[in-house]
Amino acid sequence: MLHRTLGTTGPQVSALGLGCMGMSALYGDADRAESVATIHAALDAGVTLLDTGDFYGMGHNEMLIGEALRTAPAAHREKALTSVKFGALRDPDGNWSGYDGRPAAVKNFAAYSLQRLGVDHIDVYRIARVDPDVPIEETVGAIAELVEAGHVRHIGLSEVGADTIRRAAAVAPVTDVQIEYSLISRGIEDRILPACRELGIGVTAYGVLSRGLISGHFTRDRQLAANDFRGHSPRFQGENLQRNLDLVDALRKVADERGATVAQTAIAWVLSRGEDIVPLVGARRRDRLAEALGALDVTLGAADLAAIEEAVPAGAAAGDRYPAEQMAHLDSEH
Repeated sequence: MLHRTLGTTGPQVSALGLGCMGMSALYGDADRAESVATIHAALDAGVTLLDTGDFYGMGHNEMLIGEALRTAPAAHREKALTSVKFGALRDPDGNWSGYDGRPAAVKNFAAYSLQRLGVDHIDVYRIARVDPDVPIEETVGAIAELVEAGHVRHIGLSEVGADTIRRAAAVAPVTDVQIEYSLISRGIEDRILPACRELGIGVTAYGVLSRGLISGHFTRDRQLAANDFRGHSPRFQGENLQRNLDLVDALRKVADERGATVAQTAIAWVLSRGEDIVPLVGARRRDRLAEALGALDVTLGAADLAAIEEAVPAGAAAGDRYPAEQMAHLDSEH
């Protein structure tokens, strides 16, 4: 397993992390036993970074990771690092009702996460979306107090713009920014990525396969389950979907010429963007995990990168990455 360091103040982690959200929420039903087996397979392969959120399945995902860690070999468990997002509020029906970044709430969320995960500390802790009613300085200051108390190791951010990154970093050292970054989501390249690099902050990139859209496995006639949020995502709708899958077809030609899969090529592209970027792969099954890990063996030269750029130019995606009301909550988009 290759390793990378999260920023100048963060831990050394596997070059690919495992995003566990889909094992509990938003992508339709998942198989619990297969999910645990996938986490075990990731740990066995040397993956050390497990990413979750306390609101994924209203705690289900953290308990799932806790079960997987509890039943993993001690050597793997000791190397595993947890990256946790907090702050998103939900009701018993699963509806979303805002964000809470108040210092007291930060510590409350952390207490419950530690219990569900079955760990004595969280390695990287971050608010999922900036609470518009609470200055980021107060939220980050509360995490810094958790660091001082030993409950958290490192401070992270999620979906924040360059100005917010600077304000947060002025309060306490920030290890990484978690944000969507893929061949068809390249907005961070303008201001956010340069700000992170100026401040020595790493990037954990989620959505590297754009929620399966550019994985090479999504078909034009696929019917999504009612509890799969992609059914409401602009990029998966009608004409947008067809145009985006045209991009995938073009990328497939490049991948085939290099003896790699579409998914491996897309992940390898994110890996190629810098040693300070750690892609998170959202595999829910062992076969998808194995394919994703194969990206570590794909080396992209200048000619390869040029061919990929021609197949999927920056800004070529059709549709926003979230519905309008969710885009409005993204500090990173303002």
